[in-house]
Amino acid sequence: MTDMTYARYLTLDQVLTAQNPQSEQHDEMLFVIIHQTKELWLKQILHEVGLAKRLIRAGDLVPAYKSLARVSRIQAVMTQSWDILSTMTPADYLSFRAQLGGSSGFQSDQFRRLEYLLGLKDPTFLRFHTDRPAAHAALVEALEMPSLYDDALFQLAQFGLPVPDSVLNRDVTQAYVPSAEVEAAWLMVYRDTRQWWGLYQLAEKLMDLDDAMITWRHKHVLTVERIIGGKKGTGGTPGVAYLASTLSKRAFPELWTLRTAL
Repeated sequence: MTDMTYARYLTLDQVLTAQNPQSEQHDEMLFVIIHQTKELWLKQILHEVGLAKRLIRAGDLVPAYKSLARVSRIQAVMTQSWDILSTMTPADYLSFRAQLGGSSGFQSDQFRRLEYLLGLKDPTFLRFHTDRPAAHAALVEALEMPSLYDDALFQLAQFGLPVPDSVLNRDVTQAYVPSAEVEAAWLMVYRDTRQWWGLYQLAEKLMDLDDAMITWRHKHVLTVERIIGGKKGTGGTPGVAYLASTLSKRAFPELWTLRTAL
């Protein structure tokens, strides 16, 4: 297509006119662009996790490593972006905060979809997205499908490792509950990495992803505390208190706890 241009290919006219600050305050543009950029990166992460899930479920572990590694690197970029936002002082933010009204990052349907796909299932978040039918439907779909961790455990069983039927056939709409038997199966992998090299590499790629998610959450907490302190978040959310409570979340819990048993 010789008539294709850079701007048309990237639909730049639409992208670069999608920033609509609600005030005349200089720093609101930064706030908008930071959050829009995060949503674009989340779109790519969901794209990669979707591919990784399909590959892992099919037993194609090695090709899945690339997508999982890419996700971890995107997460690192998203974490670094908090440093850009933290150049905005509390006074800067307060100059336009009222314009946000009831909007909040708490309402990001893509972030909730990512949590669901990782196995952090919580159907109570669905109610925040009923005003956007397509987003709500995508969330329901993610809630009702096996998570990335479910796919990994399926492959663990396919390789002949002892994963309980109660785990393999669990209600996938519910949050994953750690299992001593699953930890024991992963321990077999870590105690003989040569025999189980493919599963071992998969486990470490999952750890990279979970580690990056926790790091992102931690930097989010620090940035919010730096800018608004202990105030409530927009939309009536608890702010720092809520964000800090999420730091204990682990998408792949046995991959963390097995390290103590090794």
